[in-house]
Amino acid sequence: MISRMQFAHEKTEHYTIFKVLAEKLDGAISPDLKSELLLLNKDGIVNIILDLTETRYCDSSGLSSILVGNRLCKNDNGTLVLVGLQPSVRKLISISQLEPVLHIVPTVSEAIDYLFMESIEKDLNNNE
Repeated sequence: MISRMQFAHEKTEHYTIFKVLAEKLDGAISPDLKSELLLLNKDGIVNIILDLTETRYCDSSGLSSILVGNRLCKNDNGTLVLVGLQPSVRKLISISQLEPVLHIVPTVSEAIDYLFMESIEKDLNNNE
């Protein structure tokens, strides 16, 4: 597992678990999150599980960085899955009407299952 002060990530063959360790996902660390997501994308990582369990607060800049990650994954036929949303973060996503756009599940384990099922679905669709 690679760790920086505000983030930690663990790469596997099919996905990367990216954990935000900061309590606040705001203008102070959002640019760093965008940079990290861009670097992962540049390294060919298209499936990211973004673990926000430690994040108690998110503002519009934090939400913007999440959306950047979502777009990067989607553009490369991958998926960004959010896990561990605290009530205040979930509320911001709801108020922003982004629930239909973002993939949200409660736990990392469920995110792994979600990515696995999505991979099977993509394979089936490609074989039709």
